[in-house]
Amino acid sequence: MLTPRLAGIRACVFDAYGTLFDFTAAAARCRDVLGGKDAELSARWRVRQLQYTWLRSLMGRHEDFWIVTSEALTVTLAELGLADGTLHARLMECYRRLDAYPEVTGVLKALKEAGLKRAILSNGAPAMLADAVANAGLAPVLDHVLSVEDAGVFKPHPSVYALAEARMGARPAEICFLSSNGWDAHGAAVFGFRAVWVNRAGQTREMLPGTLAAEIRDLTELPALLDIAGA
Repeated sequence: MLTPRLAGIRACVFDAYGTLFDFTAAAARCRDVLGGKDAELSARWRVRQLQYTWLRSLMGRHEDFWIVTSEALTVTLAELGLADGTLHARLMECYRRLDAYPEVTGVLKALKEAGLKRAILSNGAPAMLADAVANAGLAPVLDHVLSVEDAGVFKPHPSVYALAEARMGARPAEICFLSSNGWDAHGAAVFGFRAVWVNRAGQTREMLPGTLAAEIRDLTELPALLDIAGA
């Protein structure tokens, strides 16, 4: 038997947006009215959304992720010359029903069958996460859905990762944390998790504190990384 690359893992904790759920799906569903700007809108919206979480955390002015997402969209639409209340409302509604990536359900089932605990730890507000999980049908393969609202600050603040440590009942070194955001994976690594970067977009590795345990292209590589049967 091959030595597992990550031994001693008892739980897997996943970021939500970009890791389990495809955040580009909202704009893709509105392609008919975006005039070919859906990809650009998705990219700009995402960058501004994340920037607002970091800036609000530094300012000590926390607001839930639904509000932050809405504000980021308002500015992005104006920036692209697409300011329209009806379009804004449609995009936000689509954001509640994002598609899960194709491999997500099967991988989570494999982890469950292997006896590993499974959770989401996300910037998302509880209602947003509940809608996304329900839309993707992931509730049966998750033990917990954790929101930063219980910490009152966004990632990568250590108090956010502490939520997962407390709820999963495992030491940080026994928790595999997975995120498509390099900065999030590094934040989790600094906290002490075995952090895996799900580099879906083939991005350059960040120069940040924290040593990543592994880098994978998508979640299909996770079972082998943990030495369990695949999906």
